[in-house]
Amino acid sequence: MLITSRETRRWVIPKGNHIKGLAPHESAADEAYEEAGVRGIACPSPLGTFTYLKRRRTGRTRELEVTVFPIAFVEQVEDWPERHERDTRWFDLPAAVNAVEEPALKALIAAFREPVIPARLAQRVLPAFRTQAKKRIPMVAWFQALMPTQGRFFDQFEAHAATLVAGADALAKLLHNQGSIADNIAEIVAREQQADDITRDVLQDVRRVFVTPFDRSAITSLIGVMDDAIDQMNGTAKSIELYEVTSFEPQMRDMSGIVVEAARITAEAIPLLRSLGNNAGRLHDLTARLIRIEGDADDIHDAGLKALFKAHGATAPMDFIVGREIYSHLEKIVDRFEDVANEIQGLVIDHA
Repeated sequence: MLITSRETRRWVIPKGNHIKGLAPHESAADEAYEEAGVRGIACPSPLGTFTYLKRRRTGRTRELEVTVFPIAFVEQVEDWPERHERDTRWFDLPAAVNAVEEPALKALIAAFREPVIPARLAQRVLPAFRTQAKKRIPMVAWFQALMPTQGRFFDQFEAHAATLVAGADALAKLLHNQGSIADNIAEIVAREQQADDITRDVLQDVRRVFVTPFDRSAITSLIGVMDDAIDQMNGTAKSIELYEVTSFEPQMRDMSGIVVEAARITAEAIPLLRSLGNNAGRLHDLTARLIRIEGDADDIHDAGLKALFKAHGATAPMDFIVGREIYSHLEKIVDRFEDVANEIQGLVIDHA
C-alpha cells in the first residue's frame, strides 16, 4: 500500500512522527490508519530504516530517518481521517519499488516476496499443488521425474507453512480482540489439526521413500519444529479458552505481532529449500531476521511478565498465574520459529 504525500504528491509509505505515549510500532500502525485507513497487526521488530528529504511549503528541506515496521493487513476501512487529502493504491512489488524515490525504501520493498503458497494448500490439496509447483519451479522436475509417486516433501513443508501463517493470523486477531474469541480459537485448533495430518504424512513418507531431497533426520527435525510452533499456538488458545480470558496485555499483543512476522518469514523461506544453492543468500537473510526477532520477543516477554507481576502479583495472584502461562506459550511459539531458522541454516550449510 502506497499513498501520495500532501505536498509533492509522490508515492510514499504511511509514516509520521513518533506519537507520545505509544511504542514506535504502535505509532506506525496509527499512521497507517490515519493516512491510508489500514488496520492490521503491527510487528514490534522493525524491518529497517531509510532517510528522505522532507520538503516544506517554504521550500526548505530537512533530512529525516524513518524506521519501518511490518503490519499484517486486516482491512482498509471505508473512511479515515486523511482520506480526502491523499491517494492510496495497492501495488505489486516491482511497481512499488519503481514508484518510490528513496533508494533504501526501494530496497526494503524489494526484499519482500509475493506469497507463494495458495490458500488451498491449507486445505491439504497437495497433489494439485505438486503439478503447479513443477510448472513454477522447473528445477524440481528432476526429483519428481525420479519419484513420480513417492514423496511430497517440498509440497508438505509448504502446506505446513500455510497452516503456520493462518494459525498466527488467528492468534493475533484473538489477542487483539478482533472478531469472536470462539471463532479465532476454532480456527487455530483447525489449523493445528491440519498441521498434524501433514506431519504424519511426512513421517510416513520418510519411512517408505528410498530417495529424499535431503537427509531423513533433517526432514523430520524441520517438520517437527514447525509442528511444535503451531502446537504452541494451539496451547495458547486452549489456555485462553480454559481460563476464559477476554482481555490481553499490550506485550501479549506485541508478541503476537512477532509471531505473525515469524510465520510470514517461514512461509517465504520454506519454498526456497527447493534450490538451496541458488537461494542460500536469501535464506541467510530470512533466518537471521527470525533469530533477531526472537530476541525482541524475549525482551517483550520479560517486560510484560514484570508489568503483570507488579499489577497482579500481590493483589490477584491467579490473574498473574494465568497471564504467566499465556506469556510462556507465546515465548515458546517464537522459540520454535528460531528452531526453524536453525534447521534451515543447517540445511544451507550442509547442502548449498
